[in-house]
Amino acid sequence: MKRIIKLIFLMLTLTLNLSCVEKSSADKETYNPELMATSKAETLKFTSGIRAIFQDSKGNYWIGSHNEGVSYYNGKSFEYFTTNEGLSDNQIRSIQEDKNGRIWFGTAKGVSVYDKGTFTNYSTKTNEPIYEWNSTNGDLWFFGVEEGGINRFDGKNMNYLIFPKPVNESPNNSYGVTGISKDKHGKVWIATYGALFSYDSNMVTIFDHKTLKLKDNELLHIRSVLADSKGRIWIGNNGIGVLLMEGNSIINFSDKNNLIHPTSTRRGDKSPPGTLEHVFAIEEDSEGNIWFGDRDTGAWKYDGKALTNYSISDDPTKPMIWTIYKDNKNNLLFGMADGNIFRFNGNVFEQQF
Repeated sequence: MKRIIKLIFLMLTLTLNLSCVEKSSADKETYNPELMATSKAETLKFTSGIRAIFQDSKGNYWIGSHNEGVSYYNGKSFEYFTTNEGLSDNQIRSIQEDKNGRIWFGTAKGVSVYDKGTFTNYSTKTNEPIYEWNSTNGDLWFFGVEEGGINRFDGKNMNYLIFPKPVNESPNNSYGVTGISKDKHGKVWIATYGALFSYDSNMVTIFDHKTLKLKDNELLHIRSVLADSKGRIWIGNNGIGVLLMEGNSIINFSDKNNLIHPTSTRRGDKSPPGTLEHVFAIEEDSEGNIWFGDRDTGAWKYDGKALTNYSISDDPTKPMIWTIYKDNKNNLLFGMADGNIFRFNGNVFEQQF
């Protein structure tokens, strides 16, 4: 009888140990794509849209698509990585490089890091959300899968930080992260659909409908944010155009420049040419010009005095600009919804790859 009891106890112990191993490995998985066949091509073949562009410290380009994974370009050929090679998901929302030269991808279903031929994946879902941001550290920030916070990697763990939401918030508000920008002082600016947040390594500040001084008929639906070299904060919205925070001043930049149509619903409806109402991308070029990528009307450049509108895509049904990126040589690259990438050469747009 004692032997039976000892055997049962041993089996329970093994079961508990295995369950603990499974739980810890669920947050981190490693794949080696070098052991698998990855496709190569001489041209970029994405068709679902370009959501992220990044040039690493070695000069190679990493291009993230809307639902076809990642392409790696070494100047000669394109190599493609998808979930088959170990990516968390084929929708790529951000790309960055850490101090050790590892390439990090924020996807729709977690974070993947590529290092010397190996993918390691981190889950961004957690049962232990963190409310005290100062208890964490790290310079790598990622769009959270859950719509109530942001993920921060501390070198070992992926921490999920909860946003301090506004008092008496609307139940319809969503706080899924749509953009991240760091200013010259190291403050992190985080765009979400329902509010803008900033974090200065000490406290989190929220900028909501009331703080941003919006009108009753203006719905906050943020899709992009840029902290520029002059300390200005540009906020791109899907419906009410661009908001500009400069010191204590907050204005609707699109409205001030008559770029919201008089009959606009200021929602997500399609806008006519000559408007700047649905801004999904913002970037600053090497000369200090601010560029906006609009869903319906192409690219806009603001030189501090005047705005210039450019039509980029050859496909008039897909004028949307998903992302604008400044590479290591200060080239401004525009990732389009039709899967193309264009470079502005100072006068016109040229297809990059």
